[in-house]
Amino acid sequence: MRSHITDDILFIAAEDLPTYKKTGSVVRNTYFWALKAIAAYTPYEKDWEFDPEVWVALKRMLLSFTESGYLGLRETTLEFPTDTEIPDSLRAVATWE
Repeated sequence: MRSHITDDILFIAAEDLPTYKKTGSVVRNTYFWALKAIAAYTPYEKDWEFDPEVWVALKRMLLSFTESGYLGLRETTLEFPTDTEIPDSLRAVATWE
């Protein structure tokens, strides 16, 4: 998921976020609601924002969904621009584009 950090806020690109589908996969819908639950701000069709206080929880959640095997790495890995320093608390679930 394409991501960037601005003013200590993690932004995940709207196009890369999971979508909720009423008749969709239980795993994907659970993933959507879990991300939404810890996000600071989730505007419709815009990037979601995550405060530094939840980054450890975000990392644990992404690792858990990755290990489940139901979602691909592109869906559970944060991708930062190459000139970005990845915070320690997100390093296990992040890479550079």
